[in-house]
Amino acid sequence: MPPQPPVTAPAARIVFAGSPEFAVPALDRLVASPHQVVAVLTQPDRPAGRGRRLQASPVKSRALAHGLQLLQPASLRQDAAARAALRALAPDLIVVVAYGLLLPREVLGIPPRGCINIHASLLPRWRGAAPIQAAVLAGDARTGVALMRLEEGLDTGPVAAVAAIDIGPADTAGMLHDRLARLGADLLMANLAAILDGSARFLAQAAAGATYAPKIAKSDALIDWHEGAIALDRRIRAFNPWPVAQTHLDGVQLRCWLAQPLPGAAGGERVVPGTVVASGPEGIDVQAGDGLLRLLSVQLSGRQRMDAGVFARSARLDGRVLGA
Repeated sequence: MPPQPPVTAPAARIVFAGSPEFAVPALDRLVASPHQVVAVLTQPDRPAGRGRRLQASPVKSRALAHGLQLLQPASLRQDAAARAALRALAPDLIVVVAYGLLLPREVLGIPPRGCINIHASLLPRWRGAAPIQAAVLAGDARTGVALMRLEEGLDTGPVAAVAAIDIGPADTAGMLHDRLARLGADLLMANLAAILDGSARFLAQAAAGATYAPKIAKSDALIDWHEGAIALDRRIRAFNPWPVAQTHLDGVQLRCWLAQPLPGAAGGERVVPGTVVASGPEGIDVQAGDGLLRLLSVQLSGRQRMDAGVFARSARLDGRVLGA
C-alpha cells in the first residue's frame, strides 16, 4: 500500500480583537498562518493629537493593509447588530489581544473553541489595564505573557500557557512592550493547534498572589521628589514612552525620560528633595527622599528631548529645586 499523506486539521475561522500596537504582531502571525482571519474587531477611531483628528487604531491600520473585514462597535454589550454580525461569521475561535472593550457573555459563547486572550503579565500577577507599567513600578524581577481563556471576570480565566522574561535594570515599559508583544505572538502560535483541537489544558489561576494594575492617568507621572531614588527611577522607566514622568523647573514642565539612581550616600540630610546638587556632562544629579537620582534624558516644555548633560550646559541648575 502506498504511503498515505499526513492528515491535516482544517483551517479554522478566527475573529481577531485588538486595538493598540501591542496586538499587531499576533494579528500578523495569524494572517500568515493556514487559518482564516474572517474579521477584526477593533475600537472606533478616536480623536488624537493637537488637532484632535480621528485616528485609526494600529490594529485597524494593519487589518486594512491585510484586506480584512473590520468591525468597530463602541460597545458589544449595547450593539446587538455587531453581536449578530459576529454570530454570522461563525468563528471557531476569537483571539483577543488588548482590545480594550469587554466581551459580554453573549459574545463569549459564540465560538465553539472559546475566546483566548494574550495578557502581558504572569497571571495572577497584574490583572488589569497596565500590567507592563505595574511590573516596572513594583520592581518585579520578571514579567511575561499568559495565554488565557476569557470569562466574565477581569483577567480571571484559566491559563493554558505562560512565557517569562527578565526585567533588566534599564528596561523601560516601551522596551518591555515590544519584547512582550513578540513573545505573546509566539506563545499564541505555539499553542493554537492544541486550543483548536481541544487538547490544550487550561489551569485555574491561583487565588493567592492576585494583583491589579489600574489604568494609568497622566497625573500618575508627576514626580514626588520625596520618594526614594530607586522608586523614582522605576517610575521614570515605567512611564516611558507614555505619559512620561515630569517635574517642573521654575514653573515650566520638565519631562524626565531616563534616569539612574546613584550609589552611595545622599546629598545631605538638610538638602531639600528636588534640589539639583550637581550637573555636568554625565547628567543632572537631584536629591531624592532617599539617595540621589541622576537625570540622563530630559525635555523642557516646547523643546525637543535631549541629553541631560547637554541641557545642563544651557542652564545654571546647581542649587535649583525641581518641582517647587
